[in-house]
Amino acid sequence: MVEKNKEYILDIVGTGYEGEGIAKIKGYPIFIDGAIEGEKVRALIVKVKKNFAYGKLIEVIEASEDRVEPKCQYYKRCGGCSVQHMNYNKQLKYKHERVKDCISKIGGLDENLVKFPIGMEKPERYRNKVQLPVGIVKGKLSIGFYAPRSHNIIDLDSCLIQDKVADIVTKIVREWMEKYNIDPASIDGIFNKKGLIRHIMIRRGFKTNEVMVVLVSTDEKVPYINELIEELKENIDGLKSIVLNINKAETNVILGQKCISLYGEDTITDYIGEFKFNISPLSFFQVNPKQTEVLYRKALEYAGLTGEETVFDAYCGTGTITLFLSQKAKKVYGVEIIEEAIHNARKNANSNSVDNAEFFVGKSEEVIPNLINEGIRPEVIVVDPPRKGCDIKLLDAIGEAKPERIVYVSCDPSTLARDLKILTEKGYEVKEVQPVDMFPHTSHVETVVLIEKK
Repeated sequence: MVEKNKEYILDIVGTGYEGEGIAKIKGYPIFIDGAIEGEKVRALIVKVKKNFAYGKLIEVIEASEDRVEPKCQYYKRCGGCSVQHMNYNKQLKYKHERVKDCISKIGGLDENLVKFPIGMEKPERYRNKVQLPVGIVKGKLSIGFYAPRSHNIIDLDSCLIQDKVADIVTKIVREWMEKYNIDPASIDGIFNKKGLIRHIMIRRGFKTNEVMVVLVSTDEKVPYINELIEELKENIDGLKSIVLNINKAETNVILGQKCISLYGEDTITDYIGEFKFNISPLSFFQVNPKQTEVLYRKALEYAGLTGEETVFDAYCGTGTITLFLSQKAKKVYGVEIIEEAIHNARKNANSNSVDNAEFFVGKSEEVIPNLINEGIRPEVIVVDPPRKGCDIKLLDAIGEAKPERIVYVSCDPSTLARDLKILTEKGYEVKEVQPVDMFPHTSHVETVVLIEKK
């Protein structure tokens, strides 16, 4: 039996879904963050469960040829990039295997349907948005990211997957808080009712170079705020918006619903392909714009539109995929449960002069059957659900609508595979599965799938 707090020499024989190495002792799996398949390591057992254990990597005795020294100095402490110790091609191979494993084991499908992931030429500095918690940690002001599986802030001054402007903004806010003794709303992970600053959010339009800075505060009155505004105006190229977001709730939710514009506009703009989008502090917008365009063009290709089709876009958000589909569809109907997202979708359609897209607020599993009952029959249905996958009622509605093609965009291979199994049982055939690496150096993988009626 594996013992807690004991060190073992282990051979890494596999890779877990989060990118961790897997070793086995008499068939009993041990998950070790930072280990790579093919390596021999020394690990300390830190947690023992009935069916598996967790180990902490102490030493790499025989290293994999795919191992690289992480470029980020905070890598071992920060929870942001879990696979930076793998070279980039190995990261893509790992994500390929992960999708194949889910497709075959959960979905019961041929793993050869899964193509190799589409990666990035330069997989650094790709994020256009960052949300940084602010707090006092062991008596010191800390701004950064949470350590894995905790609310302990790892203080940092640079992040290799965020846009460089975030580093500059963080430095300015840090110096302002220290100079004027502005208290954060967290002390050693505990909510500080007397504190003010909770988070800093920075967004940048990669094609427009427009920058938004959002200060999340527990109060509308922030002392010396004008001094901060002047510093940001003087030092941030492309600064278009400074917003104070009010969040008084003692929860883990980052943003409150009230926004006060302190400088410039309420929104910034950016493009995906030919389409322009207005981005507010509360807007959802894909964080890797370069790969988003790759993903959406693949979805449009799979939709196989000729200009004569009616298309349903379930879970449409602010209408980004909907607008892409509108280029080649006769009519697109977007459905989303969040009212503000639909409001933004309609504004986005209007600002791009798109007149063949219509949007509805509500649950896709309820709205889509109603549209079908009204006699609107789609040739193509596109779904881009949250991590939990599609609601079974929506899958039933799709089965009844019998579209010629379904395009499934997924952020979780496990729930994707589960839903593909259900759709194949409803008379559909999975034709091609294309992973896209939207989040290099992390364990996340986005996937787009072409499904056709048998």
